[in-house]
Amino acid sequence: MTPFAKKVYKIVTEIPIGEVRTYKLVAQKAGKPRAYRAVGQILKHNPYPLIIPCHRVVASNNKLGGYIFGLKKKKLLLDLEKEIKQCLASKRY
Repeated sequence: MTPFAKKVYKIVTEIPIGEVRTYKLVAQKAGKPRAYRAVGQILKHNPYPLIIPCHRVVASNNKLGGYIFGLKKKKLLLDLEKEIKQCLASKRY
């Protein structure tokens, strides 16, 4: 694994539940602002999608972009996380 890939995975693991970041922002935080496509390729090969929540990374226009398990599942996970975040904030658990 490259040092850049390690940075990308670390940044993605720090995205809070119920929130998203763009491929571009992840690339910027990893020190290569123009490498947003490389970020997508790295996340495409994510060996631990439940630990490294790559579903929280979206395109700059806030469209879902790609997801190894399909866009329906990506949307489902994001919606579920938003609901969990709202429940935790309102203490409805």
